[in-house]
Amino acid sequence: MKQLPADTVRLLSSSQVVTSVVSVVKELMENSLDAGASSVDVKLENFGLDRTEVRDNGCGIKVADAPVMAVRHFTSKISSHEDLERLETYGFRGEALGSICAVAEVTVTTKTEEDDVSTQYTLDSSGAIVSQRPSHLGGGTSVSVAKLFGKLPVRRQFFSSVRKRKEEVRKVQDLLMAFAIIKPELRLTLAHNKVVVWQKARAADHRRALVATLGASTVTNLLPVHQEQPEMVLDGFLPKPGADLSLTSSSTSDKTFIFINKRPVQQKDILKLLRQHHSAQYPDDAARHRFPVLLLNITVCPSSLDVNVTPDKTQVLLHNKEAVLAAIEALLVSLYGFRPEKPPDPETLPPAAGCVETDENMESRKVSDEDAGQSAALQRQASSCSSSSSMADDWIVNQSGFSLCDDEATRNRPQSTEPGPQEPRWPQVSAEAWSRGTALTDPVSGEPLRPVVIHRPDPEVKRSGNAITEKRAALTAYDMISSRALRVPPSAASLFEKETRSEVLMERPAASLQEVSAAVQNRWENLGDEGRKRFEEKARKSQDLHDQRTRLAAAGATADRPLRAAKLQAQKRKAPLSNQQLLDELFSAQPQKKQKAPPPKPWRPLPCSMAALRLRLQRLSAQSGAAGPRGLCPVGRLASQNAWLILCGGRRLMLLNPFRAEEALLFQRLQQDHILPAVRLQNPLLLTDRNLGAAEFETLCSLEKGEAEPDGSVFFSDPRLVANGFRIKLSPVLTSAERHLEATAVADCVPFLGLEDLKEVLTAVLQRKAATVPQSRPLKVTNYLKAEAVRLARQLPSDLCGEEVKELLERTERRLGGTDRTCIHGRLFLQHLADVPSTQQE
Repeated sequence: MKQLPADTVRLLSSSQVVTSVVSVVKELMENSLDAGASSVDVKLENFGLDRTEVRDNGCGIKVADAPVMAVRHFTSKISSHEDLERLETYGFRGEALGSICAVAEVTVTTKTEEDDVSTQYTLDSSGAIVSQRPSHLGGGTSVSVAKLFGKLPVRRQFFSSVRKRKEEVRKVQDLLMAFAIIKPELRLTLAHNKVVVWQKARAADHRRALVATLGASTVTNLLPVHQEQPEMVLDGFLPKPGADLSLTSSSTSDKTFIFINKRPVQQKDILKLLRQHHSAQYPDDAARHRFPVLLLNITVCPSSLDVNVTPDKTQVLLHNKEAVLAAIEALLVSLYGFRPEKPPDPETLPPAAGCVETDENMESRKVSDEDAGQSAALQRQASSCSSSSSMADDWIVNQSGFSLCDDEATRNRPQSTEPGPQEPRWPQVSAEAWSRGTALTDPVSGEPLRPVVIHRPDPEVKRSGNAITEKRAALTAYDMISSRALRVPPSAASLFEKETRSEVLMERPAASLQEVSAAVQNRWENLGDEGRKRFEEKARKSQDLHDQRTRLAAAGATADRPLRAAKLQAQKRKAPLSNQQLLDELFSAQPQKKQKAPPPKPWRPLPCSMAALRLRLQRLSAQSGAAGPRGLCPVGRLASQNAWLILCGGRRLMLLNPFRAEEALLFQRLQQDHILPAVRLQNPLLLTDRNLGAAEFETLCSLEKGEAEPDGSVFFSDPRLVANGFRIKLSPVLTSAERHLEATAVADCVPFLGLEDLKEVLTAVLQRKAATVPQSRPLKVTNYLKAEAVRLARQLPSDLCGEEVKELLERTERRLGGTDRTCIHGRLFLQHLADVPSTQQE
């Protein structure tokens, strides 16, 4: 690392300030990617305020660079301001780690390939090293940020609400998703309070990275695009034309990924252009307020890009911005077609007070008829003519003489000598006539106009009935045919009312029944010809069906009447069938559907030679040598079964289930090392020989104890008690013969953990001579640890490479030995498949 020159510092100085958890994660992530990391783990505690850790497997920090790694303006990425024209890294200022040290407690653990062991450095607020010590961490760098904003109580209180803290975790996840998409080879993991929130495995290309991030249903509606121009390349995935709007758009811009030279940026001009072309293909206005789901990576020359604009480097300046926007628009037009521009109707424009039409605009109207619409655009004032909508452009006035502000335009308009229609002159109104109310009169009757007219109800006029009591013919009119009620076929208006009434009620829930009826009637009058034909066709079909039923009923009324009466009497005598019997008869009467034969699976013969297979397996076994445990060597992965094929001893083929092996390893590790956190009890539990038993009580008293407290009490420090979640206190008493024991804290993560479980621990120590923690675990704790092992195993990535499988086999051999090959459910995770014949005769 070298210190930047003073002139370069003045040019790059950005007053970098850490304002949130996501800014901390972003700076540390960029450092990890610049170090060539292929795996990054982000761990948060208490939403990142108590602790934020970013661990990678990059090249690490050299010992010579450690003293200045957090000092401001020390960096290894650039040496002068001219290097920005050839910038290929995310960071370049050398201010990130120093800014984080100013607001938190930072610890850096790093190891390079040349180092034998890793070293942990503790930094102060200025970035200097306070202490260092060896560490067990592997290759790479791990930066731990603790007590963020601990010295800034006002800024920390900004994140006091749970909503703001959860918002920070969501922003961190969105940031990791952006890096996961633009770098498919990167493996990312986000954990909060030791629970994996989001993870992404290594992917082969951008499409698979999008599938792992957004889901397969969304990516199937995206279309890959690629366009090359001089000094510019556009590639990514855009929504297919006419795709489902719910799958290809979002209410926020968190799924609109825009990159410039693989750097996630927020460019409003590019985002606006993408939204306009995407929403133009949908007639619904709701598409205008949504953001398309897409990936767009713009690659330009580093010399034509200025990244040093904002402290967080999310906004950049392009030297050829117009060319980039033109290229993007050409790409969108080739995909979605031309965007139709609908000029606003002058009759529907809102009135704008204070807009003055200048003389230049008046003269520009006389240029030509072709340019009249463009040259007559009025310049809106910011105070009175601005619009909050981004879609509202400048108002355009056509050549018809329309003016937004008639009064001001009339005052400033020069006198024209050309003959034309004269403007009407309004009659002058005197103050006396205005005060008497006779200034404005009705031109027909000549009476003065009154602002308010009170209408009184006429007692002789019959009041209209309620809509509920007015029974409409379409709902209650029936024809009586052969003693049966048949509904009168509805008319076209009745069918339209039936469909429209629910829509009106959804739009206007507080409307009365009269208002709803009036709205339905208004819609029926304004309905187009195609809509009327559709409802008239439905009404005609209902009328034909009614006429057919009428004729059938009239023809068979006389013949069916005695038979129907006999059937009714017979049904009255019989007991009614149960619902189950009716269902049985219904299903038995239905014909069985013929099941289609499944289509034959495609297959093809493959040449196979046992001699060649045996030779290749012998070579593989010789290459692995003694590196694998007991000669175990991974051969390949069976994707359909999610298992691995293992070669054992050169000729035995076995199947390995990685998930079962991980469950067994995790459970064995939890059994040995996990300590259940004990929670203090409000009322301690008294322990005596009555509730524990005499032998168990004596065994408890003989267990290991810690140092005495100032009040004379002693806490038991035996790991068989502490690891199982029991904190027991021995209080001093007056006589030495008495012993006062009480449980002051018990683990609450295991449901109903109490005295019976403590007695089970003591029984294991007394009878089975349990000397270790795994031997003394009670049944409830064992089941809880099994569940935790299963939960942790499910959070592991599903795709494992060959090196990871080798490492899993080594851990299995080292911890479980060669005899135990079962998971926590008693199932084998390494099972024999077949033996490869050693000779041609076999």
